[in-house]
Amino acid sequence: MDAVRVALLREVLDGTEWLPAARRFAGALRSSVVPQGGGLLLVGTDVYEPWHLAAHLVDEAAWSGLPELNPTLVRHRVRPGEPAHLSVGLGRIEAAGRGETLLVVAPERPGAGLLERVHDARRAGATVLSLDGGDREIHGLAHEALSVPGDGDVDLDTVQHLVSAAAGENSLPAPRGPRRLRDRLSRLADQLTAPPPGRW
Repeated sequence: MDAVRVALLREVLDGTEWLPAARRFAGALRSSVVPQGGGLLLVGTDVYEPWHLAAHLVDEAAWSGLPELNPTLVRHRVRPGEPAHLSVGLGRIEAAGRGETLLVVAPERPGAGLLERVHDARRAGATVLSLDGGDREIHGLAHEALSVPGDGDVDLDTVQHLVSAAAGENSLPAPRGPRRLRDRLSRLADQLTAPPPGRW
């Protein structure tokens, strides 16, 4: 999602709890990786790999001059012959320790094996953050968590855009007062689907 679309998304969500919540979470992410510099591990569940968030964090790391935001994508299944940046398996979480940050993205309840590895990483000193669908167990393991219920007005992908954009910035635009969320979502949809303007 480019900067223009993120700005439109922020305008739509202005006055809701999502902008300050995403900003708070992004601040926690930044403060856990920047001073410690131990690396950011990003993992999803057995059925959900956070490719999109990984790509946005790579972009934000480059644009903001904060290489610490550049994540290592940890995957549940690594096939032989895949490039190095796609070949990091769950064993990397087992090796995580003090100074490292583990960001878990879990739309649904994570499997027991992942939860056990996250628990071990936390005990070894890693900072655990969670973007999740509201599972209590992963919430309990996280130092900082942001839950996005599946039946809400926004989805986890939308919140990931807000968090990644905010992680590379010093601050988000200040809210300008509440407006009806559905009206703003409708306006955003109209703007995003409108044909491009004619040539000058």
